[in-house]
Amino acid sequence: MQFLDPLRFAVENRLPLLIHYASASFSEIFSDTGIRQLSQMLLSLIFFHTSEYILAIAIHGASNVTLSSLLISKHYALAMLVSLLEYLTEIILFPGLKQHWWVSNFGLIMIIVGEIIRKAAIITAGRSFTHLIKINHEEHHALVTHGVYRLMRHPSYCGFLIWSVGTQVMLCNPVSTVVFTVVVWRFFAQRIPYEEYFLNQFFGVQYLEYAESVASGVPFVN
Repeated sequence: MQFLDPLRFAVENRLPLLIHYASASFSEIFSDTGIRQLSQMLLSLIFFHTSEYILAIAIHGASNVTLSSLLISKHYALAMLVSLLEYLTEIILFPGLKQHWWVSNFGLIMIIVGEIIRKAAIITAGRSFTHLIKINHEEHHALVTHGVYRLMRHPSYCGFLIWSVGTQVMLCNPVSTVVFTVVVWRFFAQRIPYEEYFLNQFFGVQYLEYAESVASGVPFVN
């Protein structure tokens, strides 16, 4: 019986505290702030990926499109999962951090602007746009320099950079905001020179002149 006394004490005194803490945690997650921000995140993800897939089918035909056009890789899914874990941890431990509505709303604006830029790029390029870098020149592959491409050479990358960072700003995730900015920027900083190598091969002087007069669209990437 003496052995059971400490156990009984722990149950009687610690269990209510644990229940209270768990209840408080769930109340923060399912508060108006949590519901709004998580709902906006979910809708943003659903719209982005489904619209990418639908546009790919509309442009190239269903027989030429695979599920890879949803743009959901293992690394991408892991990054989004980590950002969600950051959000849940911070809203429980530091709920006030998520109450900066001007930051959250600015992130939502970034999401919308990023979507507009990226989708404008896809629609403008038409059949010349693909989710994978073309290493062989096809007959329908033309150099697109009108519309949003007058402002930047890679508007789809610019749009995705703004959109992806915007999702984390909208969630008021300080760590993921920095990580997403660095990782996505580095990805495009490596991808753009590789892609432009083939564009130079396909279009020669025409592309060189275009590249000299129009910025890439990704900061600090020539």
